[in-house]
Amino acid sequence: MNLDIPEPLAPEAGSEAPRRSRGRPRKTADERDGGNRRQELITGAARLFRTQGFAGTSTRDIATAVGMRSGSPFYHFESKEALLAAVMLEGMKGALQRQNAALAGLPPTADVRERMRVLVRNHFDALLGPDSDFIPVMLYEWRSLDATQRSEVNRLKGEYEAAWVPVFKALHATHQLAGDPVLARLMIFGALNWSVQWYAPPSGRSAKTRARASLDDLTTSALQLFLKEPA
Repeated sequence: MNLDIPEPLAPEAGSEAPRRSRGRPRKTADERDGGNRRQELITGAARLFRTQGFAGTSTRDIATAVGMRSGSPFYHFESKEALLAAVMLEGMKGALQRQNAALAGLPPTADVRERMRVLVRNHFDALLGPDSDFIPVMLYEWRSLDATQRSEVNRLKGEYEAAWVPVFKALHATHQLAGDPVLARLMIFGALNWSVQWYAPPSGRSAKTRARASLDDLTTSALQLFLKEPA
């Protein structure tokens, strides 16, 4: 345990200079607030990785964005790659928690089509809603992770997608989804994920899309595109 010991008084004339205390140096302000500063780094890095790309973002850029000294990020993360992995893990954990909460909020009488609506709407929120920098970074910077980091992210990704599997099977069984459920799931995820390239919110000024829509509008359109009406 480190104790903050007050500096000794100045020695009187002729007396010996006080000995310098031994032990580990005092922690900096960043170190004492490690948990909060670490989270700020993850959030700031996610924003920059999404807008500038992983290769185009330096640790100095990230430190500046969160008001740190240029070397301070290395107190929290051993490398920029480790910070990237933390961004992706944070994104998957958040998306999984929101998805579980959304499904838990469905009434017991909800049919499979309503479960699909909740899954799609929640996925759009993870991709395009508030604090949505994390998942797009995962989609486009995946190759920058090493094998161990990919394995950790893949575990959460598999848990996230597992909730969709019975829904696709049920939709196929009731003839609301044509084609193989596994292939349909992959193709639908691909279509939903691509929305980060062209979507702009109704209040935005981006020229990425000609027709701006709310996330509810996107969800309705996606279901109309992918699913058939029940027989």
